[in-house]
Amino acid sequence: MQYALLGPLVWKVAQEWREQGALPLGSWWLHLLALFAARGLTYQFWFSYANMLFFTRRRRVVADGVDFRQIDAEWDWDNFLVLQTLIGAAVVNSPLLPGLRQLCLWDTRGWAVALLLHVGFSEPVYYLAHRALHRAPLFARYHAAHHHSSSGAAGVTQPLTAGFGTPLEALLLTLALGAPLAGAFLAGAGSVGLVYAHALAFDYLRAMGYSNVEVVSPRAFQAFPPLRYLLYTPSYLSLHHRDRRSNFCLFMPATDAACGTLDPRSWNLQRAAYDGAAGGGALGAPEFVFLAHVVDIMSSMHVPFVLRSLSSTPFANHFILLPFWPVAFGFMLLMWCCSKTFVVSFYYLRGHLHQTWCVPRHGFQYFLPAAKKGINHQIELAILRADRMGVKVLSLAALNKNEALNGGGTLFVNKHPELRVRVVHGNTLTAAVILNEIPSNVREVFLTGATSKLGRAIALYLCRKKIRVLMFTMSSERFVKIQREAPAECQAYLVQVTKYQAAQGCGTWIVGKWLSPREQRWAPPGTHFHQFVVPPIIGFRRDCTYGKLAAMRLPKDVRGLGSCEYTMERGVVHACHAGGVVHFHEGWGHHEVGAIDVDRIDVVWRAALKHGLTPV
Repeated sequence: MQYALLGPLVWKVAQEWREQGALPLGSWWLHLLALFAARGLTYQFWFSYANMLFFTRRRRVVADGVDFRQIDAEWDWDNFLVLQTLIGAAVVNSPLLPGLRQLCLWDTRGWAVALLLHVGFSEPVYYLAHRALHRAPLFARYHAAHHHSSSGAAGVTQPLTAGFGTPLEALLLTLALGAPLAGAFLAGAGSVGLVYAHALAFDYLRAMGYSNVEVVSPRAFQAFPPLRYLLYTPSYLSLHHRDRRSNFCLFMPATDAACGTLDPRSWNLQRAAYDGAAGGGALGAPEFVFLAHVVDIMSSMHVPFVLRSLSSTPFANHFILLPFWPVAFGFMLLMWCCSKTFVVSFYYLRGHLHQTWCVPRHGFQYFLPAAKKGINHQIELAILRADRMGVKVLSLAALNKNEALNGGGTLFVNKHPELRVRVVHGNTLTAAVILNEIPSNVREVFLTGATSKLGRAIALYLCRKKIRVLMFTMSSERFVKIQREAPAECQAYLVQVTKYQAAQGCGTWIVGKWLSPREQRWAPPGTHFHQFVVPPIIGFRRDCTYGKLAAMRLPKDVRGLGSCEYTMERGVVHACHAGGVVHFHEGWGHHEVGAIDVDRIDVVWRAALKHGLTPV
C-alpha cells in the first residue's frame, strides 16, 4: 500500500497529459516516477545477478545463504525509494531551487559541481553520521535493525538489504544523494541528465556493495593502486557487516583510511573472493543434490533469482506475472536450445552443503517423444558432473525419474556401474508419507495410478495390513503381476476395478493419476483425496477434502534456506527431496532406483523421523 503514496504524482502527470494532449516529457512529476521505477529496477538487477548461482557461486564473499527471517525483515526494503521520491516532489514544488523550473537535458558544469560536493560533503558527512550510528544509544534505536536483518554472525547481505533501515537512515541517505544535486542546481548548472545519472549511479554502487558477490577485479587495484581508496567493493562492505567496527565509508575507502577505520583484511578478502580461493565465500562442491526440472512457464518465474517476494512464498499464479509470460516463454526456448543443468538454490544442514540443480526442461517437454533422448542426456550429464565433484547422493525429482523416460533412474546406473554418487528416486519416502497419512481405521481405499512405481508399493503395503485396495487399471496383466508379488494370504485384498463407479462407497481415494471433475464426482461426500500426481488435481468438490503432495519439513537447524520449493510451505520439501536427504545422512551406500522395495518403507520412515524431518 505504500505505493499509493505516489498517487498524487500520478494525478499531476495525468493532469498535464490532459492539458497538453500528449505525454508531458518535460514534467518533473513524470521524471520522478520514471526515476523511482529505474532505481527499483537497479536494485532488482543486482539482486537477480547476485542470486544467479550458475554465474556467481565462485565469487561469493560470504558462503551462507539468506533465510526467511531476513527476507521478512527486509520485506519493505523499497520504502526509502518512496520517501525519497516524495521528498523530491516536495523540492520540485517549492521555491527553494528556482533552477528546477527550466528543464535542461545536459550541462557538463553540473557534473563537476556534483562530483566536488559528493567527495567534499556527502562522503565525509555520511562517514561521520554512520560512525555515530554505531555508538550507544543511537545504534540500538536507529541502526541495529539494518545489521540484525543480515543472516547469522557472518552478516550475509543482499542488494535489497541496502534499502532496509529506519527513517533516520533513509534521511541520511537522502542527504548524501541529494546534496550534490541541490548544489548543482543552486549553481545554475543542474540538468535532467545529471539527476538520472547521479541517482542511478548512487543506487548502482549501493546495490553492488551489498551484493555479496565480488565483481571488482583486484587486478584493477594492482594496475592503479589509488583506485582502492576511491571505490569500495562487496568484500569491503561485508567486513563492516561482520564486525561493525570498521569500513564505515559510503563509497570511498579514503575516508576510512584517513580516520583509521579501514580494515586491513579488505584487500586480501577481495582477492580471495574474486578468485574463488580459500578465505572467500565461494560455494564448494555439494554433498547432496536434488535434481529438479521446471514445471511450467508460470512457475519458471518462481526461481530465487527473479523476485524474492515470490520465491519466498509457495508458488501461486499471480496476475502480476502475466505481462512477463512472453519473456519467460522466450527463456524457455533459449534453455531448450542451448542450456545445461544449472544451480538454482542451496542450504546447509548440519554443516553439509545441499544444492538444488535444475534440468533446463519444462514439464510438457517430458511427454514429447522427440525430447526424450535430449532430456536423458541432460540428466546423465548432471549425474556425471555430480560424480566428478564428489557429490555423495543425487536425488531425482518428479519427471526426471519417470518410468517411461529412464526406468526410474535405472538407465544411468546400469550404463555407468562405476558411479560413486548414489542415485536415488526418493519414492520410498514418498510412499511412506502417503501411507502414514491414512487413518488407522480405514479398511478400504481406492487407488488410481495403481500400476505405477508408487501405486504398486502403496497397494502391496496396504494389502499386507489387511486393507482392501481397489486398484483402478485397465491392464489385467499388470494388475495380476502386482497381485502375485503380494503374500498369498493377502492377494485377495487387491481388487482390480475399471470404472470410477466402483469407488462410490469408498471415502479414501489415493490419486496417482489426474482426475477430471466428472471423475471426482463418483467419490462419496466426505472423501479425502491423498495425492501423488504432478501437478496435483484441482479440488472441485466442496464436500470433500484434498491433501497436498507428499512432503516433509526439514529439520529446524537448516541454514540459509530462503525459497519455497514450488507449492510447498516454507521449510517444506517434496518427499522425494526429503528421501534423498535421509539417504545421504544415513550414509546408505546403495542406489535407490527402479521399483520400490516395500520392505524398506518403514525403515526409511523411521530414519526420516530420526534425522529430524517431520510430516507436514
